[in-house]
Amino acid sequence: MRDNFNSFDSLIILLILLFIVGYLVAAMKHKKKPWPKFRSILWVIGFVCILISVIGPIAKLSHHLFVFHMIMHLFLGMLAPFFIALSRPITLLLTSLNTQNARRVSRLLRSAPVQLLTHPISTLLLNIGGLWLLYTSTVFNLIHKSTFLFNFVHIHLFFSGYLFTISIIAIEPISHKFSFLFRSSIMILAIAGHDILSKLLFSNPLDSFGLNDVQFGAVLMYYGGDFVDLLIITALCYFWYNSSNSKTRAFI
Repeated sequence: MRDNFNSFDSLIILLILLFIVGYLVAAMKHKKKPWPKFRSILWVIGFVCILISVIGPIAKLSHHLFVFHMIMHLFLGMLAPFFIALSRPITLLLTSLNTQNARRVSRLLRSAPVQLLTHPISTLLLNIGGLWLLYTSTVFNLIHKSTFLFNFVHIHLFFSGYLFTISIIAIEPISHKFSFLFRSSIMILAIAGHDILSKLLFSNPLDSFGLNDVQFGAVLMYYGGDFVDLLIITALCYFWYNSSNSKTRAFI
């Protein structure tokens, strides 16, 4: 059993290294103009957040202590998507492909299913709605009994966080170009949904964890989530200001 666990860890590490190296190679070979090094740094930081959340002490303790489960949640579902979104991987992919392949990918990104999946309202439901489903139903207890469900929930946690982030800051070709006011409204709803859920967890602890443990995790969810939300709001305001001031050169 231990060998299988180590093999799984090795596979995850290998995949993360492949994503990091692939991005860095594409960035170095970027032809149109030098790819900003800051975006490459953000990409690496994002995958480091994924790594420490799924492998190591945080991942192990998250099965037994709710506070570590919440630390994993913040790293995997909020910080990693934020940093990776700012690194603009879709833009790098499209500008690295030849014209024919870039057009094929663009058509896929403009397809109805992808457009529906990346709509701000859809990403709000996937992200915040998914959290409500996880913590207010039997799903949370089931993920500790089923390896498949456990992995599925964690994959959903990351991708729903990533899709939500790019739908709000809207700096990728896949993003809908809704007004900043509309996206700000969606952001406010997300913050409200996240904060209300954390307060609900504080007052209604989970059966499988101790009272103090769950309450401490709920406090971490509340303030940690607000911190990452503040980062997203800062990025949103930055791009909002940058779009209204043509003389300002984008840093990210």
